[in-house]
Amino acid sequence: MDPRQEHQQLVTRRQFFGRSSAGIGVAALGALLGLPVKAMSAPTHRAAKAKRVIYLFQSGGPSQMELFDYKPSLAKFHGSELPPSVRQGQRLTTMTSGQSAFPVVGSRFSFTQKGESGLWMSELLPHLGEVTDDLCIVRSMHTEAINHDPGMTYMQTGSQQPGRPSFGAWMSYGLGNANQNLPGFVVLVSMGSSGRPAQPLRQNLWGAGFLPSEHQGATLRPNGAPVLYLDNPPGVNNQARRRMLDATAALNQAEFEAFADPEINARIAQYEMAYRMQFSVPELTDISDEPQSILDMYGPEVHRRGSFAANCLLARRMAERDVRFIQLYHRGWDQHGNLPKDLALQCGDVDQPTAALIRDLKQRGLLDDTLIIWGGEFGRTSYCQGGLQADNYGRDHHGRCFSLMMAGGGVKGGMAYGETDDYCYNVAVDPVHVHDLNATLLHQLGLDHERLSFRHQGRDYRLTDVHGRVVHEILA
Repeated sequence: MDPRQEHQQLVTRRQFFGRSSAGIGVAALGALLGLPVKAMSAPTHRAAKAKRVIYLFQSGGPSQMELFDYKPSLAKFHGSELPPSVRQGQRLTTMTSGQSAFPVVGSRFSFTQKGESGLWMSELLPHLGEVTDDLCIVRSMHTEAINHDPGMTYMQTGSQQPGRPSFGAWMSYGLGNANQNLPGFVVLVSMGSSGRPAQPLRQNLWGAGFLPSEHQGATLRPNGAPVLYLDNPPGVNNQARRRMLDATAALNQAEFEAFADPEINARIAQYEMAYRMQFSVPELTDISDEPQSILDMYGPEVHRRGSFAANCLLARRMAERDVRFIQLYHRGWDQHGNLPKDLALQCGDVDQPTAALIRDLKQRGLLDDTLIIWGGEFGRTSYCQGGLQADNYGRDHHGRCFSLMMAGGGVKGGMAYGETDDYCYNVAVDPVHVHDLNATLLHQLGLDHERLSFRHQGRDYRLTDVHGRVVHEILA
């Protein structure tokens, strides 16, 4: 490699700060000397409407027709063959490509208009129906992905190919950490009640990719210690661990001065964060100080560690502590069969806690600057997978149109944006692509998606690749 190009790659904005008086090295040195460490924050491209994101990712692909996209026309078409003019030769997954017929199936669940806004909401989401005036439902999402792993990777990293930085990592890189004692990007995972084997969740979904590794998501475990190796081993007290970290930091600093590898600075920062998390994580995860009225609001599952309800309450506690990006994954939404029963179970997991999270943030004055996103990697087909029965059916993956819900963070409440066709198969009005969504989220955080970039292997990369537009119509 040309040494001039190598030098340019090493001395990025973050590494420059790391080698100057305001950088990671000095922050670590301050910790070694017992000095207070200030939370890092970077300047934004514009005035931010949101300070933090809570992303409630429903892994598997929730059915838009049963939840957010009211389609009475499907009842009229129920049992009839999906017209070729509607399908338009779209490629299918291997699960339905061999079917000889594609019968349209209408939802078994009723919809009613809720709130002053009159948004149509499913009977499966009664608690969210009570907060509809805070919701923005995008009914015209679309993606090229039709399988889970590339679909989730696309939504979370802006690329179907693994290896790119996740949204939370980009946000950490662009904005820094607002809390010196907790990671800026935290991940929580819950398993749904449908009992259906769940698609795997790979760590690349919250990875840093080619960004410095300090920006990757930190996972809190549902069982045992929330973070592995957080407790001191037998025979080691805090003073001994502090001396060990001091010595390790000095060795790492000497290594950085010799080689200028930016990952060494990341390692110093991560060691120091881990030390501070020994005190901050137990306090974060101890909900004994929560009033009973708050616990009741989130529902009975709030006491079960690792449940979606418990994770939503932890998300609110992290928002109070200025964690920048809080990622919740809820598994089990892949209803290829037995959809009516399994979908009802999944909604039972998430409906009350999601509504409680919105209410809880709102009553604390945090909803205005907290951006909540609820959705999966794609939607479901309006035609039936397998045989259509009188009281049972399934739906295959569908990326041509699906719904996503947002709240807070400067997004308009009480509105639905975009429309699908009568068959809920294609976007008819105001399409919103994955890149458009990510561009809009970054915009609300004060970041220009075209300017937030990182040079890697001779090319400038960004979350939205070379695409994306800000959807101003949904912004307050």
